[in-house]
Order: sequence, then structure tokens, then C-alpha cells
Amino acid sequence: MYDKEVPGPSAAPLPPFAYSAADEEKRQGVRRMKATATGLLVLVALIYVLATWAERSGVGGWPAYVAAAAEAGMVGALADWFAVTALFKRPMGLPIPHTAIIPTKKDQLGTTLGSFVGENFLSEDVVRTRLRAIGIGSRVGAWLAEPDHADRVTEELSTALRGALTVLRDSDVQAVVGEAITRRADAAEIAPGIGKALENVVADGAHDRAVDLICTRAYAWLVLHVDAVMEAIEGGAPGWTPRFVDRKVGDRVYKELLRFISEMRDEPDHPARGAIDRFLTDFASDLQSDADTRARVERLKSEILGRGEVQDVIASAWASVRTMIISAAEDEQSELRLRVRASLLSLGGRLATDGRLQGKLEGWLEDAAVYVVTTYRGEITSLISDTVAGWDAEHTSKKIEAHIGRDLQFIRINGTVVGALAGLLIYTVSHAVGG
Repeated sequence: MYDKEVPGPSAAPLPPFAYSAADEEKRQGVRRMKATATGLLVLVALIYVLATWAERSGVGGWPAYVAAAAEAGMVGALADWFAVTALFKRPMGLPIPHTAIIPTKKDQLGTTLGSFVGENFLSEDVVRTRLRAIGIGSRVGAWLAEPDHADRVTEELSTALRGALTVLRDSDVQAVVGEAITRRADAAEIAPGIGKALENVVADGAHDRAVDLICTRAYAWLVLHVDAVMEAIEGGAPGWTPRFVDRKVGDRVYKELLRFISEMRDEPDHPARGAIDRFLTDFASDLQSDADTRARVERLKSEILGRGEVQDVIASAWASVRTMIISAAEDEQSELRLRVRASLLSLGGRLATDGRLQGKLEGWLEDAAVYVVTTYRGEITSLISDTVAGWDAEHTSKKIEAHIGRDLQFIRINGTVVGALAGLLIYTVSHAVGG
């Protein structure tokens, strides 16, 4: 109704209303109805004058009846003119009590309107009854079950997600993610968990595949790098031994090493494998129960987390996740959007047919709506009263009159007609009774 923001309790009054073309058209209609009602008053006054003149001129019979009707019509018209005018201003500018009701009682009317809305529209019973009658659950379900609607919601969600990720500053998110991961890792002791996991791995024999792989790769490396191995063995021999002896010893050591690794690779019951099993079992137990081992693991964890390279990796994870999410949100055929669409269609189908799910959704919505209206009822009603209080009194009267003034002018017309009929009836009954 106006072109400024609603003021708070301490804000200055709003400037005058901005009248639209529709408001001006309504005001012209009010002026036409005022002219009609005033013209009817002038007409009955003229009829009264003529009827009175005819009666005093000796014309008997009908002039008296017409004069009585016209007189009562004038009284009714004037009385209703006073009542209608008193709503918006002081009749003829006279300081008559209880006139100009809307300008003088504007703030009180705003407070009363706010209280009325709060008591009759923002009560818990009204909100729950209205929401329950709407049947939001089934309506939302039927709407979502339509593929076009699910596509639309998916598109809107994707747009909102992209917008949110665009607004967020990478540096802020990276700092939060890095701090959260580091703090969580520092707070949780990892040794017992690692020990329990290692214990389960050894018990299930899952580590055997790792031993097989290591043995296979070690054997292949020894075969491929025989010269390097021989040089290492010979280089570690004492300087006083002959070279052919060093070569002989190196060759023997190399062959024994190949044999040991191949046997360990091919024999599941090899003693070395058993030694590895016992070592891993003891280490898993120490991780869970040995205080010194657990403390060492925690120190190692802290050292690793404190390294700048690790922190950079943690922080940079957000950039990868963000890029992945934005790419998935933009691609209509991405797994993310396809899954969201399928979930929406499934939810819509269930909501449309599952009364229990409908009841849950409607219960949540009712509770949320009731919480809002009961918690912020005062703010909502004060918005109404403060808004009305900020309106200019004169322009408020003009605005209201433009919207309801035409109907009020019919009151003046009806008052004239009803008054005339009542006056005619009273005069007729009085004349008949008095003879």
C-alpha cells in the first residue's frame, strides 16, 4: 500500500501513500456516488419545499403526505451524511466529539487489528486446524510424483547448491575443514582402533595377500637387479679376502636369498610367514594394551598432522570436493542429479499413498508453524500496529475512503429512501389514528 519499509517502534512516520491508477479510479467513483447521494438530498428538500407550498396554498390531501415523507427523508439523509463523514473527518470542520474517527483513532485501530489477528489467526488451534484441512502431505506427494515437477525441484536444488558454493570463500572453508579434521584426529586415540583392525586382519588371513605380493615383487626385483645385489654383497666383504672368494660368497648369498624368498612366496606354512603372523599379532595386542606403544603411535600421529604438507593436503581436499560437486550439479546426467531426482520421485510416490508418512510430514509442518506463530506472535502483531501507526492520518483516511467510500455513500442514499418511507408511514398512521 505504500512505497517505504515498515517502520519499527522508534522509526519516523512513513511519508504519504503513493496512489495508484486503480486508487484514483476508486476515488472518482466515490465522488460520483457522493454527488448522487447529495443530489438525492437536494431532490427531497425541493420536494419538501414544493409539497409544503402546495399544502399552504390550500391543496388538500396528498401534499401533507409528500411533505412528511420528504421531511423524514431529509432527516435520514443528513443523519447518515453526518455518520459517514464523521468516520473520515470533522463534519463542516466543527470539533464535535467522536468525529474524525479514523484519523484520531488510527493508532488504536492498528493495535486492535494486530490483537485481533494475533488472537484469531495466529493461535495454535487455528494454525493446526487450517494446516490439517489443507492436506499438505498428500498434495506435496502428488506434486512431487510428477516427473516434470521432480525435474524442476532438482534443477532448483542444483542452482541453490551452486550458488551456495559460489558464495562460500574457499579459504574460509579450507580453514574450517582443516581445523575440524585436525581437531577430531587429535581428540581421538587411534592406536586401539588400529590394533583391533590389525588383529581382525591377521585373524582372517587377509594379510597373506600382502605378503604374497611383497615376496613376488622382491623376487622379481632380485632377478632384475642381480648385478646391483652382487656389488652390494661384495662391497661389504673384508678387504683382505680374495676377490674370487668374495664373488663365490656373493653368489652363494644371492642364491640363498632367492631360494628363501621363493619358498616364502610358494609355501603358505613357511616359518617366516609364521614369524610375521606372530609379530603382527603381538603388535596388534601392544597397540591395544601397551601404554608405551600407544603413546608412540600418538606422538607419530601428532607429528604427521603437524607437517605442513599434510595440512596442505587436508585443506586442498575442499577444492577437489567443491569442483566435483559443482560439476555434478551442472550436469543433468550426473549421478548426483539422477539420484536426487529418483529420490524426489520416490518420496513423492510414498507421500501420495502412505498415510503414516503424510501424518509425519504434516505433524512436522504443524509443529514448525505453531512454533513460529507462538514465538513471534508479538513481533507479527506489532508489525501491523507499528505499520498503521507510521501511516499519515490524513492520507490513511483518503486511502480507506477510496476503497470503501462508494459503499458508504449507498448508506446515505438508503438513509434518504428509508427515512422517507418511515416518515410517510408514521404520518399515515398518526393521521389515521388522529382522524
